[in-house]
Amino acid sequence: MVVRTYAPRGQTPILKEFLSYKHLSLIGAVTPQGRLFLTIYAHSITSREVVSFLGQLQRLIPGLLLVIWDGIPTHRSKIVKAYLAAGAAKRIHLEQLPGYAPDLNPTEWVWSYLKIADLPNIACDHLPELEVLIQNAKRRMQRRPAMIQAFVRD
Repeated sequence: MVVRTYAPRGQTPILKEFLSYKHLSLIGAVTPQGRLFLTIYAHSITSREVVSFLGQLQRLIPGLLLVIWDGIPTHRSKIVKAYLAAGAAKRIHLEQLPGYAPDLNPTEWVWSYLKIADLPNIACDHLPELEVLIQNAKRRMQRRPAMIQAFVRD
């Protein structure tokens, strides 16, 4: 990588980069009415978190649920299938998006908006700082249902 620095001419600058395997994972859902549901985890999302999130959606949204999602392995796991077979399938109908078209997923538009428009150029040294910024961005987006509806329409 080549970058411009303010090092004196003839002296090679030393750029220090902080590397960490720690990360935040987000799972989310949007409704045609413009509601946003978002949960943040300080680890990779497993099938158990997917089942927990589906249960949360069932508690918060009355009636039948149509869940349109991509085909990542956690969505197709035995744990998720067992959860649906145990009775959740009475209220939840799953549709899988084609793997070649991630832009059909309105939640991907939410992620893009958060990264590009709401939280650009954010550099946090600690994950709790980033989590607070994401929670605040989520609240701002939840107050803009028309924008979420536009993501669903698009």
